[in-house]
Amino acid sequence: MNSSATDRFDTSRFEAGRNRLASLAYRLLGSAADAEDAVQDAFLHWQAADRQRIKVPEAWLTKVVTNLCLDRLRSAQARHERTAGAWLPEPLLDGDPMLGPAETFEQRESVSLAVLTLMERLSPLERAVYVLREAFSYGHAEIAEILDITESASQQHLHRARRRITVARRRGGGEVDPASARRIVAEFLAAAASGRTERLVVLLTDDAIAISDGAGLAETLLRYDTPQRIAAVARAGFTPTPAKRRFAGGTPAVHYALVNGAPAMLFVLGDRVVGAVTFDLAGRKIATVRGIAAPIRLLRLTEAWRQHEPDPPLVPQW
Repeated sequence: MNSSATDRFDTSRFEAGRNRLASLAYRLLGSAADAEDAVQDAFLHWQAADRQRIKVPEAWLTKVVTNLCLDRLRSAQARHERTAGAWLPEPLLDGDPMLGPAETFEQRESVSLAVLTLMERLSPLERAVYVLREAFSYGHAEIAEILDITESASQQHLHRARRRITVARRRGGGEVDPASARRIVAEFLAAAASGRTERLVVLLTDDAIAISDGAGLAETLLRYDTPQRIAAVARAGFTPTPAKRRFAGGTPAVHYALVNGAPAMLFVLGDRVVGAVTFDLAGRKIATVRGIAAPIRLLRLTEAWRQHEPDPPLVPQW
């Protein structure tokens, strides 16, 4: 095989695993854009490497991507962005290949917005061990090799990570019954748009929280932590007004969707998603509401939506 043919073969081998690598990077970084950058950096490493000496390309690339992501998590810029109070995971429409393996509950949970948010409390190594073990089923010997740590250290990191992640399970974010989830979201939207705050309070758990990125206009995330306060904010935010329509650029439709495995409302203007509201459910009630409207966080979601065949909207014109 000549050099050109070898390069094409090696490039095709990389491309065959690109989605898996992107899924790994997204779980580690919580950002689709950063995950794509990390995978592209890995491709440059792959091109520069002596590939004939790489016995198991999948293992080699997994190690490269994982460590590139760890470098990003440890960087001063990332630490500043993630501790300044303005960071949220980037939402992805269900079916996006970047969401990766979804055969087990642990795999689906590891890419939920609840767990991606909670993983911010983990150290970079804890986060990496958790993702490699829970989402990709690597053994501790393999993880130790990828991260250059001992098997014992890998086991300890996983134990600490699992202990902290159980908090997310208590707050909801578990398996969703499709029919009841859609009904709860529709009830929330109807109650909020009509101004019926008493009905909104009933839909929320006693310890419900709401988080919003303020459409990217606020320097920090907006957070509300009582059912009454959440209901008041939802009533103000979901009641359509001419000013809100001008800000959105028109009159969007409101669609039901699944985002990172959770029920969500998407505000869609033409073929562009201008806002997403996701819900973590605890039984038949809402434990967490996340409002995401910063355009930079909705780019990949919009791309996926343009290739999506949606159901009829909950509200054709908001």
